Amino acid sequence: MRVRFAPSPTGALHIGGARTALFNWLMARHEGEDGTLVLRIEDTDRERSTPENVAQILDALQWLELDWDEGPISQISRSDRHQEVLAQLLDDGHAYRSTATADDVRAYKARHGADRGFRGTAEGEGAIRLRVPDDGASVVRDVIRGDTTFQHVHLDDAVIARGDGTALYNFAVAVDDHDAGITHVVRGEDHLSNTPKQLLVYEALGAAPPVFAHLPLLHGPDGKKLSKRHGAASVQELRDAGYLPAAVRNYLALLGWGDADDETLIPTAELVRRFDIARVSRNPAQFDEVKLRWMNGRYLRELSTDELTAQLERFTGRTGLRDAVEISREKVQTLADFWPLAGFIFDGPADDAAAREKWLGEAGQAVLADVRSALAQVDPYELAPIEAALRGVVEARGAKPKDVFQPVRVALAGVPVSPGIFETLAVLGRDESLARIDRAIGQTG
Repeated sequence: MRVRFAPSPTGALHIGGARTALFNWLMARHEGEDGTLVLRIEDTDRERSTPENVAQILDALQWLELDWDEGPISQISRSDRHQEVLAQLLDDGHAYRSTATADDVRAYKARHGADRGFRGTAEGEGAIRLRVPDDGASVVRDVIRGDTTFQHVHLDDAVIARGDGTALYNFAVAVDDHDAGITHVVRGEDHLSNTPKQLLVYEALGAAPPVFAHLPLLHGPDGKKLSKRHGAASVQELRDAGYLPAAVRNYLALLGWGDADDETLIPTAELVRRFDIARVSRNPAQFDEVKLRWMNGRYLRELSTDELTAQLERFTGRTGLRDAVEISREKVQTLADFWPLAGFIFDGPADDAAAREKWLGEAGQAVLADVRSALAQVDPYELAPIEAALRGVVEARGAKPKDVFQPVRVALAGVPVSPGIFETLAVLGRDESLARIDRAIGQTG
């Protein structure tokens, strides 16, 4: 099996493209030594295809840990081969030059009927058009969608090269796939309408087409086509939002594909073993970042504290995080959640005026005074004695736990949400804990 991922470098690699890359990768890896993934960069749009965009695509694939066996191959670098095949099709009568404009095509359809494909006449100059038979049909045989028939009478003689000889997409992609020996083309269903033109190129070359599989489009939770308003749109945005590559692979694999075992958390090795493109649904798949966050949280909690600390130190660029990680790990779903939750341990309390007003008023000040006295006597200053001391203050005051714990939390963190209050006090240590409480109640100690 030979598959390919062929993105256009006109921007960042979006989530739909990442899923396409993943499905091709899973197919190739499922076949072991008999599977090959070719990476081709379809850069014929010279205005939008920039080196920076190519670098973004490669960076995204590398972060997702999706390797390839051949490439990256620049489509534009194959221009000489495209010219060779264009000349062959012109010589064989499968293509012709035409100066017909868009207005000419509209006039033709007005005369012959709007559903009649444009048929031009050969001229000495102009763009190169592929000659479409008047009769018959092209049938796209798709392992996901079944057969889709396109009657030739409805198809225009497609432009396959500009007047300057530059090959266009539907021609170049067919030639490149044929030359690379691609056996299976897996791509988004937005390419389905292009496929009959590509089949006609294969036919003109006397070549057998690959097996096609057109993936359903991705929608947001509201049922509309996935866009920026639904959350992260590109792979880099997922990375910057603190997701793990393994969790993203797992989640993307389940968008449209389902396994009979009906599991949610599936390690990548198991995805490779089980994946079958024929099991992909033809219905639109729903991307829900809330579900991705939940899944990512599960993956984070499967990491050891040391592994998670290493991930977070790389993500934040900070060191010495292990103790804070240990007390925060149950409350974070992404790497990006950690610093807003636990950064106060290192940078000091946040400045949340609403939290101060609610919890550090006269009643809160009195609570903090009692807590300070109790903590000052804790020996050793460890988790269990700290918890006993604070619960002793709750009992002595006849208060609800939150009426004691929240003033302490705001004094330490500056905000009403933090890791566990006993664990936080232990990680900060006695001196820092008392210093923050002192500042909160206006003392100078």
